[in-house]
Amino acid sequence: MTGARRLSQAISEGDGISIIALVADADAARAAEDQGAEGVAIRAGAAGVRDATSLPILFRVDASPQAARDFGADACLIVVEEHDEEEHLEELHALASEFGLEIVADVHDEESLATSLERIDPEIFLLSPRDAEDDEDDIERILDLLPDVPAGKLAIADLQSATRDDIVSLERAGVDAVLVDTKKIADLVGGAPPEV
Repeated sequence: MTGARRLSQAISEGDGISIIALVADADAARAAEDQGAEGVAIRAGAAGVRDATSLPILFRVDASPQAARDFGADACLIVVEEHDEEEHLEELHALASEFGLEIVADVHDEESLATSLERIDPEIFLLSPRDAEDDEDDIERILDLLPDVPAGKLAIADLQSATRDDIVSLERAGVDAVLVDTKKIADLVGGAPPEV
């Protein structure tokens, strides 16, 4: 059932920063879960992921909430700057809520973050480094946005090529989760979870 697995709950519970793995297929989703990821993100065409994992799924495509629901996702991405005209942002938010999906607002600057807060007040933000200045590292761009995320909201860093050092820096800064594109999740979380 869509919406049964809450991304917000998965990344806010427990100690430390959470890893959300961008996966391409069911095997990658299973591997990410086995290595300690607390969520997975998919793009269109990632067949079989819902049946392969019990983790919450973020539909990592700026698409309709219907598409996210059809892929079995628990949360959908809205790129705020792409939908800030008229009432479109509010309509997407309302539709996602109707489907039981959590909204993840993709923001890349102070303006898009402020717009999302004013118009849809999402609980989760994906801090994107796109449009960073030439002399600014991706992690610097994300950390520059972090202070503008209000207390009580969740911040996910979109740092797909993150290293373990990046993860530690983001965790110290107060980021809740990191979206990564890697097959070595265990290296980023500091080792696989203990066997129970």
